[in-house]
Amino acid sequence: MNIFCPQWKGRRSTAEMLMLVFCGVVVLLTVGIQPSEAAAGTDPYKILGVTKHATLQDIRRAYKQLAKEWHPDKSDHPEAETKFVEIKQAYELLSDSERRKAYDLYGITNEDAHLYKERPDYSSYGRFPDPFEQFFGHNFNFHDQDISLFHRLSITSKYYETNIVPKSHHTPQILMFYSDWCFSCMKAANSFKKMIDTLEPFGVTFATINAGHENQLVRKVGVHSLPCVIMVLDGHNYVYKESVYNTQRVVDFIRQKLPYKLLPPVDDGSIDGFLQGWSDNRVRALIMEPRSQPRLRYLITAFHFRERVAFGFVQLNSPKSQHIQERYKVHPSLDTLLIFNEDSTRPVASISMSDIPTSTLNNIISVNKYLALPRLSSQAMLEGVCPAEWNRPRKRLCVVLVTENTSTHDEARQAMRRIAMESNYSPERVRFAYIYQEKQTEFISALAEHSKLEETMLKVVIIWRKDAKHIKYEWVHEATMESLNRSIENETHELQYNNTKQKLDGAIQRLLRSSEALTYEAEVTDLLDEHAQGLVIRILNKVLLAFEYMTENLGQEHILPALSVVGTIAFILGAGYLMSYLVRIEEENIQKKQSKSPENKNGKVQNYVPELRLHELRAEKYNGLVRLLKPGCRTIVLLTDMQSRNKLIPAFHKAVWPYRKNKTLMFAHMLIEKGIGWYAELLRLSLSESREMKINPRNCIGTVIALNGHRKYFCMYHAKHPESNRGAKRMMKMTRQLSTMPSDPEAGAFLGMDSSDSETSTSDISEPKILLEENLLDGLPNWLDRLFEGTTHRYYINYWPDFTSK
Repeated sequence: MNIFCPQWKGRRSTAEMLMLVFCGVVVLLTVGIQPSEAAAGTDPYKILGVTKHATLQDIRRAYKQLAKEWHPDKSDHPEAETKFVEIKQAYELLSDSERRKAYDLYGITNEDAHLYKERPDYSSYGRFPDPFEQFFGHNFNFHDQDISLFHRLSITSKYYETNIVPKSHHTPQILMFYSDWCFSCMKAANSFKKMIDTLEPFGVTFATINAGHENQLVRKVGVHSLPCVIMVLDGHNYVYKESVYNTQRVVDFIRQKLPYKLLPPVDDGSIDGFLQGWSDNRVRALIMEPRSQPRLRYLITAFHFRERVAFGFVQLNSPKSQHIQERYKVHPSLDTLLIFNEDSTRPVASISMSDIPTSTLNNIISVNKYLALPRLSSQAMLEGVCPAEWNRPRKRLCVVLVTENTSTHDEARQAMRRIAMESNYSPERVRFAYIYQEKQTEFISALAEHSKLEETMLKVVIIWRKDAKHIKYEWVHEATMESLNRSIENETHELQYNNTKQKLDGAIQRLLRSSEALTYEAEVTDLLDEHAQGLVIRILNKVLLAFEYMTENLGQEHILPALSVVGTIAFILGAGYLMSYLVRIEEENIQKKQSKSPENKNGKVQNYVPELRLHELRAEKYNGLVRLLKPGCRTIVLLTDMQSRNKLIPAFHKAVWPYRKNKTLMFAHMLIEKGIGWYAELLRLSLSESREMKINPRNCIGTVIALNGHRKYFCMYHAKHPESNRGAKRMMKMTRQLSTMPSDPEAGAFLGMDSSDSETSTSDISEPKILLEENLLDGLPNWLDRLFEGTTHRYYINYWPDFTSK
């Protein structure tokens, strides 16, 4: 390439010197970026036998043909395995457009080609054009501080809640927080691009968030400065605190935060126990590598499938794994994945490569992530084994055995597992499973609506899920497992097994026909999650996460405030404990003094009983008990005379005892002989009467009135009061009659206490004419309940009359 650079003779100016420097940079870069020649033996085009101008379809066609020819299972050539690996690597390189471009330009063939390929052009996303790029081209961006990628990957808070957090339960999510005018963010842009190119093929998802637009999310995740890298894993946010955004440090950060023992080590001594642990309803997978630590891609894959697959790591270059290599014929220098179901003698799937791509791992594990006979232990398991496929033309059947979680049903489950393994049906058409009746009672009860629940034990039901809530099903009564729940070595048992299998196959083949329909239909609820953590485990996990969050986020600048808060709380607790201790000592001293007092005989301390004080309503206490009552307070007064007070006061005391702790109540009693004038005036004010009322004091005995001094009203109880025994309607009727009467010989008629029988209507319910003093307060507890409920009648007055004693 000829590069023209101007030459000047004599003294050069500053502009001339800059031009010479730029020309020198152009020459160096031009020489440095010449593509290297690849070795003939590693040329992917020659390995696949295609030209450099071949299309993607040509490359795929050549790969399929060579893969069939050199597959180790189909070829006896001694180098078939090595040749097959080369063909696979060549196809992966040429099928990736970016890696193919890197090879065509620079001859790079290794897995890290994306680290050395030409920098992508993000100029179309630039907000502010770079004058150096405009004049010299985009390869002369010396600062390499283009943050257009941040804008292209930017997300919002809503996307974070609806997509990032749910996906973090299966895949690590890396978030970069930035702002438009952050120079440190510009410097970290290139490192972030390299981070994406390195980790995205392993399954890590990347996104960016503009901190200036999402202030609430910034505070929520705990961003301390910009730029800031946050990893969202399993719904929790972890802050990357390193100041250098190096890819290897981010890899170590992800390794540290992934759950503990995702890939526990497995050797010759623990291999059998690991493979036989499928009773937890998960398949087993062995990842074998010739290194002491598993790669990040395998850890992320194990995290993604941890709910369905239990992973183990085998170090191939360890002397403790020689038996495993010989047992499964594993290549000692290649990465290997083996997947096992209930049969630990041979894997159901295997793959060996120098570097197994993440996409290949996900495809193989997704197809084989269920046991031959899985247990329907949760709704997610039901969705995976028996998905709802109402929109598909062909039915997908699930053959379910109903059992109990007991060892006596192991033989029946083993027979069903044997039928599933020997089945010739495709998993896309027929799946076998079993279910625990005692744990999924509601689900089984919905299917047993035409029979008793006990009759479904060890029976087989074939179901087809129309949608999430409706199931069509049919019980296969001919294929029962009760007779098979014995030793399989019995010849009769083997004959019964073959008979059951034959009848079950016949039912499945019949129901698979599009013209056949299942007999019954039911609406079911979601399955109970048998693997859900208990309350104690969830609390412990919350405590551990809180402790981890505090240790991760508390820096030196936070230690002193944190210690201050902890010290303040400790001081408050200590002072409270000291005060309670002093109070307890004082109570003990008082009890000791009381025990020594002469009032307590034989040194016995009497238990303290809350006292209920009964005041006597008279002139000197009238203002305190009635007129000066605070808002919301009431005084309940019992009316007695000298002859009846000894009988009525104990009954009144018993009735109001449950309300003794109510600080808004005061209790009193009044001798009617002393307060007859005040009581008569009170009744006159409530009836708006202008004339003086005459009251028989004897008829007022046993009356209880509740006085509200602030709001100026009172409520009344008497054994013959209409409200006490005949309801509010009767009381209102008698009140109206009383107010309209032209003469009132005795105001006791208002209270229903007149001695005259002419006041009582014959149409009313008969009541006793003679009432003993002992029975006057029998209805008081019920009246008190209605009083505090607010359902008693209130008599309002304009003012409280003066209390004048006789």
